[in-house]
Amino acid sequence: MNSKRIFRLLMTILVLSSLIAACAAPAPEVVEKEVPVTVEVVKEVKEGATLAIEHFSIIEGTTWSGAHDRAGKRIAEKYPNVDYVYREEVGPDATVPYAEELIADGADIVVGNAEFMGLPLKDIADKYPDVYFVSIIASDLTTKRNYIRLFPRQYQALYLEGLIAGALTQSGNIGIVSAFPCVQVIRRQAGFYLGVQDAAELLGKDITVYVKYAGDWYLPTEERDIASTLITQYDVDVLTQQTDSGSPLDAAQEEGIWFVGKDMDIVGFYGWSSTDTVAVSFDTRWEVLYEKIVKDWLAGDVSPETVLYMGMDDKMILADGTELPTVDIMNDNKVGVDAISPKARPLIPDEIIELVEKRRDQMIKGVWDPFFEFEFVSNGTGLALENLPVPAAGTVVKPANEMLSDEWLLSKFNFDLEGTVVLE
Repeated sequence: MNSKRIFRLLMTILVLSSLIAACAAPAPEVVEKEVPVTVEVVKEVKEGATLAIEHFSIIEGTTWSGAHDRAGKRIAEKYPNVDYVYREEVGPDATVPYAEELIADGADIVVGNAEFMGLPLKDIADKYPDVYFVSIIASDLTTKRNYIRLFPRQYQALYLEGLIAGALTQSGNIGIVSAFPCVQVIRRQAGFYLGVQDAAELLGKDITVYVKYAGDWYLPTEERDIASTLITQYDVDVLTQQTDSGSPLDAAQEEGIWFVGKDMDIVGFYGWSSTDTVAVSFDTRWEVLYEKIVKDWLAGDVSPETVLYMGMDDKMILADGTELPTVDIMNDNKVGVDAISPKARPLIPDEIIELVEKRRDQMIKGVWDPFFEFEFVSNGTGLALENLPVPAAGTVVKPANEMLSDEWLLSKFNFDLEGTVVLE
């Protein structure tokens, strides 16, 4: 064998040896990528629920608790798997004991229908993590995961009432029998006042709105005395209220002046007085807000929306198929401009009727709001809050065509609008 053949043979042996060694070498380490695991919170859909409302006042003969009671009944009518139970005349000291009694009896959602007696519910929210607790907002905005706060945009319907009241007054004096200064009351009176002033400008009238406080929500004797004072001493010929008894209405009927109602269709639902006295009312459908809460509960939502501020563009369909916005003007079971008293209607100029119809339609569609449209100028009166004094008279707090946050409207609207006359 010559030298070339020997060399090729040796080279072949070397190559084969390398290949054999390579095949015998340990395989490189394979690093597996860690695949992220998505944890989905599975909602536990509920078969049913018990809605329990703690009413701060009696139900019968009141517009506030009456409207909440009607809401609970309408929810139960629509949802066969939802029960409605309640307690009346619940004060702050009784809120928690009654709530725990209701929970022991099966309540899943517990509501305090006024802030002063609903706030204690937050103290037991952690103790009962599977229960929804709910309270009205007056100015406090405290929430927890299962402690929900709510209020309707009643000021929208109150603006429409103001337009009607402004058109009806002949003396140029309108009176409000009110409870006490708080953000909730001041905000609602502002909505009414803006409507009155819009009507005054449109009709070339000079109108004064007088407010006098009774000191609490349900003081029939004091409310009646204030109504009489407004009528006899201040020549008021249109009267409304931010209190809860029927006394101001009684005074208006006896004196033969127009009355504008609150919270409920008092003629159609309670049969109080008639459209000869009640020019219009605004009706609050708390069931629109309660339905949202009940549906969240039934869906097993452990983190529901905790601040609900719903208005005319939010709606509910009742068991009978009737569609209701959260608030609306209503009278003798009629809504919109049809709710205006047949006796009052001929006294109201067409331009006001058309404006009421237009603004109502716009608010139901969610394309207009009086608190966006008009500027807010402080009257210098109101309620000083912690770290938030009443703005000096003449201060422009908000320019026209600007909307303040829900938080501000719900908790910081602490001044009357310029021109409001607050009586001692």
